[in-house]
Amino acid sequence: MNNKTFPENFVWGAATAAYQIEGAAFEDGKGLSVWDMMCRREGKIKNNQNGNVACDFYHKYKDDVALMNKLGLHASRMSISWPRVLPNGIGKINEKGLDFYDKLIDELLDKDVEPYVTLFHWDYPYELFCKGGLLNNDSPEWFAEYTKIIVDKLSDRVKNWMTVNEPECYVGLGHKTGNHAPGLKLNDLEVMRAWHNMLLSHGRSVKTIKENTKQPCNIGMAPCARYFYPANENEKDISAAKEKFFENEDIFGIAMWLDPIIFGKYPDNISEKMKKAMPEINPDDMKIISEPVDFIGYNLYQGSPIRNDGNGNPADVPFTADHPITPYDWYVTPESIRWTSNFLYERYKKPIYITENGTSNIDWVSLDGKVHDPQRIDYLNRYLLEVKKSIADGTDVRGYFVWSFMDNFEWAEGYKHRFGLVHVNYDTLERTVKDSGYWYKKVIETNGAGLIN
Repeated sequence: MNNKTFPENFVWGAATAAYQIEGAAFEDGKGLSVWDMMCRREGKIKNNQNGNVACDFYHKYKDDVALMNKLGLHASRMSISWPRVLPNGIGKINEKGLDFYDKLIDELLDKDVEPYVTLFHWDYPYELFCKGGLLNNDSPEWFAEYTKIIVDKLSDRVKNWMTVNEPECYVGLGHKTGNHAPGLKLNDLEVMRAWHNMLLSHGRSVKTIKENTKQPCNIGMAPCARYFYPANENEKDISAAKEKFFENEDIFGIAMWLDPIIFGKYPDNISEKMKKAMPEINPDDMKIISEPVDFIGYNLYQGSPIRNDGNGNPADVPFTADHPITPYDWYVTPESIRWTSNFLYERYKKPIYITENGTSNIDWVSLDGKVHDPQRIDYLNRYLLEVKKSIADGTDVRGYFVWSFMDNFEWAEGYKHRFGLVHVNYDTLERTVKDSGYWYKKVIETNGAGLIN
């Protein structure tokens, strides 16, 4: 790496998720997911929209993979729909569903796009939800059974795996606040049980991948968290931001997930409220959960500045009225990506992948037939400059994935927000590469040398 470019083998990619792009929700033997059911509930999704068709990637994947190749992507972070492969979540395999992913992997590799496969990106099988879902202590074994089927089929070609995406959101937003599928509002005892079983599911999955892979592979996960960064680049503020980042007031604390995985124990500073709700921990649980991983991924869009209050305590720094903010009402905080990478690498000593980063924008096809999204270009440029600073700080950051490759179904927000490098007309399903897509292609071609400082 010189002072203008990223490391020689840096991975430039873009991310998607099965339910958000595939469509074909009821085709070729696919089973229902909790998101299929969430979309049937009046008022749960903006404008009562759904992912029944989404981007129709299920039928258009060859054209879309060709677009990935056109944009020069090194890698595609994709997910697999569990109920498409196992309609009941366990038991009989839907061969048509499994065959879709078999062909998709071949297509990606044929177009020189490396697949980074996420096994679970929130579309939990509805039939397993009816058996208790994450509240059922058999759920880690269900996930291991599913993992083995996918690894048996794809690991001759797939080398990079992520077990779960943003488990904080699936457990917290899905089981505590009810904003996301499965739409539950459970008490702390039940939420903590779901949390522990999600960690066990991750551990079982890691072990299953290792035992069944047909080639050497890399395994990690893609959590998210509440992110904090120093308001000023001095030792006191850096220390305060780090302390705040690793606080554990609820399951959105990053250490609530990564400490058990990396260290084999729950954080020492877990809140008293959470301690009281903790489920019974069997002696072998931590051994399962801490099955060694090869890297840490994380998804980040914004963070909050923190200063030392003068007494050694972290203090929030309010944003000014003039601070840039996205259409999602997320603040533009590029510094957060530098310090998150640094804090995670310092604490856990694992290589880092930024598995999602991007912004929604006000995008439409202009009269000239193009999609002009200068704000997204500026946003990505700012964040990538901070990734470069993190690497210069000595942090082992190995890759970066834009969210998202294409506009898609944004969960409870429906189709309101567009995050893609590629515009999707949801009426005609026509794709149009945005200015940001062509800009990102140049960034990849120059390995980051073309970024504006």
